[in-house]
Amino acid sequence: MDNVIAGLGLLFQFDVLVVIVLSGIFGLFMGALPGLTATMAVALLVPVTFYMDPVPAIAAMVTASAMAMFSGDIPSVLLRMPGTPASAAYTDDAFSLTKQGKAHVAMGICLLTSAIGGLFGALILATLAPPLASVALKFSSYEYFWLCLLGLTTTAFMISSSRIKGILSLALGLFVATIGIDPVSGVPRFTFGSPNLIGGLSLVPIMIGLFAIAEIFRYYARREQPMRLEQNAIKGVFEGQGKILWKERRSIAQGNVLGTTLGILPGAGADIAAWISYSVAKRFAREPEKFGKGSTEGLAAAGAANNAAVSGGFIPSLVFGIPGDAIAAIIIGVLFMKGVNPGPTIFLNNPQIVYAIFGAFFLANLLLIPLGWLAIKLSRLMLTVRLNILMPIIFIFCLVGAFAMENTISAVGVALAFGVIGFVLEAYKFPLAPFVLGVVLGPLLEQNFLSSMMKSSGNWMAFIDRPIAAGLALLTVLIWLSPAIAAGIRRARA
Repeated sequence: MDNVIAGLGLLFQFDVLVVIVLSGIFGLFMGALPGLTATMAVALLVPVTFYMDPVPAIAAMVTASAMAMFSGDIPSVLLRMPGTPASAAYTDDAFSLTKQGKAHVAMGICLLTSAIGGLFGALILATLAPPLASVALKFSSYEYFWLCLLGLTTTAFMISSSRIKGILSLALGLFVATIGIDPVSGVPRFTFGSPNLIGGLSLVPIMIGLFAIAEIFRYYARREQPMRLEQNAIKGVFEGQGKILWKERRSIAQGNVLGTTLGILPGAGADIAAWISYSVAKRFAREPEKFGKGSTEGLAAAGAANNAAVSGGFIPSLVFGIPGDAIAAIIIGVLFMKGVNPGPTIFLNNPQIVYAIFGAFFLANLLLIPLGWLAIKLSRLMLTVRLNILMPIIFIFCLVGAFAMENTISAVGVALAFGVIGFVLEAYKFPLAPFVLGVVLGPLLEQNFLSSMMKSSGNWMAFIDRPIAAGLALLTVLIWLSPAIAAGIRRARA
């Protein structure tokens, strides 16, 4: 209890609360502009939080991601243009309600279910993470090897409709992770004689390039015209929402559970959670024929899932040091930069910070309701910002942020290079999440594999001697064999 009180004391300080409110406004603004995703909002906060203490820095990112997840629904409702990838799952339903004169209904559902989903995910995070950490303390290099391999496996098979592209994207990320010094021989790998690459590539410039700079390149490649909103101001956002939420309570509960569960899986994230929750809601809906034409069931299920997944994605990040999604990957990088190492030992070494993070998730989702209501009221103003003016400013901000990480021009070059890589991958429909997870988990996978081989003197059976390691190995192999098993079941039924 002393750690809980100390953690909340770190959170409820005037300067920290000001940072949370300002980052919430920033996240709402970023998410409401199509193309400027929640991940991009978090990446752009990295240089701002560079000189902050760990608690305000992480609280700012948590708040910005929660706000951006919701505000991505605003252009979906009003323009049929999803502000974030997660919003794309239910854009047709949201815009259909607007055409029926029910934009306020769609906005209210999106706002309240996002807050409910985020609070549910935060509750699961606060209750599930500590006992999981006690189990994780029993993990050795063997368990961490299989856990990393499981994370990479689920990412490659779940994140994309094309498994081949998912696997290729993952392989490219693993290749990037090998750049630098070989941990055993000390020989430089893929440095091409450049001293700037000997230490490997930093995560934050890679993230800024993949998600922020690549999106700027895509904007100019599309040569889009500035968007303007013609709808009248929205009134009565909360009118009748009590009856709607009670009617759709089953869909909201399903979205909460699915969103949190999928958020825990490394690589799934809010985008996949929203799509899967929407699909499941349609499968068991009372009126499936309304889906795509203004279904409040689909809107409630997917709206709850996306913010629940954000909170759920932080469980593997805190407990195992393995990011659940790209947002968590950036936050992990910031924690390392602040001298706080995610993983089971964080609950022993920095318990106050852990409970401050839990509190930040609850506070961010509670703050979502008043700030989200204000964003809806100001939606016309927010969506009339000229992107051709905003994009150059963001580009400069990205370059400054990349430079601030290492105070070297080479970091700027890394961000620009990965901006091009991200642009090309998206152009050819390669998913970015496997690439990011490859970069993040690649070094951990290699390190734990080599440690295990040295401890066992090259005995491969040591990888499955321990019960937890054997269970993780079995789960990983079953996922590898799942396509063949599914094909066999289909043939048997035929």
